[in-house]
Amino acid sequence: MALPSDDAVLIQKGKIPGEPYVVTVNCPDKTGLACDICRTILEFGLYITKGDVSTDGLWCYIILWVVPHSSSTGVTWLNLKDRLLSICPSCLVSFYLNQPSPNPEPPPVYLLRFCSLDRKGLLHDVTRVLSVLELTIQRVKVTTTPDGRVLDLFFITDNLELLHTKERQDETSEQLHAVLGESCASCTLQLAGPEYDSLQGISSLSAVITDELFRNELSDKETRSQAFSPDVTKLKRASVMIDNSLSPAHTLLQIYCVDHKGFLYDILRTLKDCNMQIAYGRFSPVNKGYRELDLFVQQKDGKKIVDPEKQDAFCSRLKVEMLHPLRVIITNRGPDTELLVANPVELSGKGRPRVFFDVTLALKCLGICIFSVRIHYIMKK
Repeated sequence: MALPSDDAVLIQKGKIPGEPYVVTVNCPDKTGLACDICRTILEFGLYITKGDVSTDGLWCYIILWVVPHSSSTGVTWLNLKDRLLSICPSCLVSFYLNQPSPNPEPPPVYLLRFCSLDRKGLLHDVTRVLSVLELTIQRVKVTTTPDGRVLDLFFITDNLELLHTKERQDETSEQLHAVLGESCASCTLQLAGPEYDSLQGISSLSAVITDELFRNELSDKETRSQAFSPDVTKLKRASVMIDNSLSPAHTLLQIYCVDHKGFLYDILRTLKDCNMQIAYGRFSPVNKGYRELDLFVQQKDGKKIVDPEKQDAFCSRLKVEMLHPLRVIITNRGPDTELLVANPVELSGKGRPRVFFDVTLALKCLGICIFSVRIHYIMKK
């Protein structure tokens, strides 16, 4: 099957310093393409200021204006273009729309193991290096000993698919040693073994905490704005309106919510998981901290969303995803204080990008030490 043309993705630098980069994607369409593109852009530490999406059902044209987040390291724009190209369907796909897409082989998982003296911010510094190297963290196990040493196990995959080469492994080792310094007692990298499967489970959580982390509906408190202070009420404001009168074939979604990191990805991920197809969409710039979206969509069967129950359920789900892109709980279990962070996973199995990066950054900025970490993936039924 032919690969997408290099012209399928264009990235243009702003004319003056500080202006957004313009990312243009012009390729055959597929359900969830805009979501996959926004996910990749978020993974590279970029923020979408505005954008437009248009498709005729066969061909898609997407244009996004992006800038690096303040916490981002240098963006390798050529690598971003290559990753976006890998997402785009080939030109021959349009002739085989009824053919099921082959399931790609999952990338090999590698175990990065290092032992070092502990210090504040160490975990985030290592996470930042892995992010710069485009290594994705799949699982983590962190153990701190009473004498102030840490044994960290990072199970990672390589977005560049080069970690099997000595050059790539040496580059990773050198970057890590530069961060860990002389305090590093050992650092090894190898293919993961049975220890990876042993981390698939999840430690026991109470029913109350489990319900809070994984519930799919807004709580009673969140449906009553008077339960919050004015500042929190502003954060909890979200609106999803459905209009079937403006298009004979499409349903218009009008979405209004406080802006947050990955906001567009959260919306498009929900549409993708619900098998909604976008015909046209406009992402307006942020206005006084709020973001507005207009999306013309169809269900998988090519029809509008007309059933009132489906409309209510869909709007409710969108609100949950907008208001709770992450679920965060602080709890005590014995002498330990636990920070529990749950984030959504797409039906395809892909987790939200850079969550571990952002959490460790926040804890580093607050001066909070981390002595134990677990990451688990739970697919919703």
